[in-house]
Amino acid sequence: MTAHGITRRAFEAGLWQLATWNPRDFTHDNHRTVDDRPFGGGPGMVMLAEPLADAVDAARAAQRAAGIAATRVIALSAGGVPLTDSRVRALAAGGEGVVLVCGRYEGIDQRFLDAYVDEEVSIGDFVLSGGEIAAMALIDAVVRQLPGALKEASAADESFAHGLLDAPHYSRPEVWRERGVPAVLLSGHHAQIAQWRRAQSLARTARLRPELIERARRLGLLSAKDEQVLRSDAQGADGITPAANVKAPSSDAANKAESSVHNSRVTMV
Repeated sequence: MTAHGITRRAFEAGLWQLATWNPRDFTHDNHRTVDDRPFGGGPGMVMLAEPLADAVDAARAAQRAAGIAATRVIALSAGGVPLTDSRVRALAAGGEGVVLVCGRYEGIDQRFLDAYVDEEVSIGDFVLSGGEIAAMALIDAVVRQLPGALKEASAADESFAHGLLDAPHYSRPEVWRERGVPAVLLSGHHAQIAQWRRAQSLARTARLRPELIERARRLGLLSAKDEQVLRSDAQGADGITPAANVKAPSSDAANKAESSVHNSRVTMV
């Protein structure tokens, strides 16, 4: 997280900080035990409450010493509330420290969750070996939204920024393996490009994530023109699907393309 990409640059710019705490360092037996068998029987092991509580206490104390007064404790759990773009943006804008508790084994003693955890968060309906991967996903998503981490336009135009998926993207060459680029993107007409991208975003969302369209409707995010686009898309009208208005490659362009190929602030527990 601190060695590569956007999170590294934001870390080096002082936009966020990271410290890790190992619950095994807060045990008091020779085996540094952090788990035990579940009461009532059943498979797997359960993470013990005391080492986790002591680790979170230490993490909070360190954050207070660093001048971070408010700290929110989030446990990464397959049974948690789904992490959404709106929640990510709220965390980024909150200005408070966060302690991420990464579970392992069969689960975490419920008494610790009740006493220490403010919310449980899930990144999807599947099970990982531990919460560390989920924590990294949450950190990456939140850091991207911190002021200064990205160009403002980049964050504003990403998928989910307006409740919808992003439009398709194209780059050089203009022709790739006899596949062209939608002509509108080559027109230089910014208003038409924006209109095309909005239509693409709506169509793509309706096809891949229809529940987001319903949510956007409930929140009043769709205009009358948006609804018209969606109706046209449902009827298979031209100009909506990614293949529409694609500039067909000329033989010279195709040959040129073929020739060019050959020349070519967080704490984790």
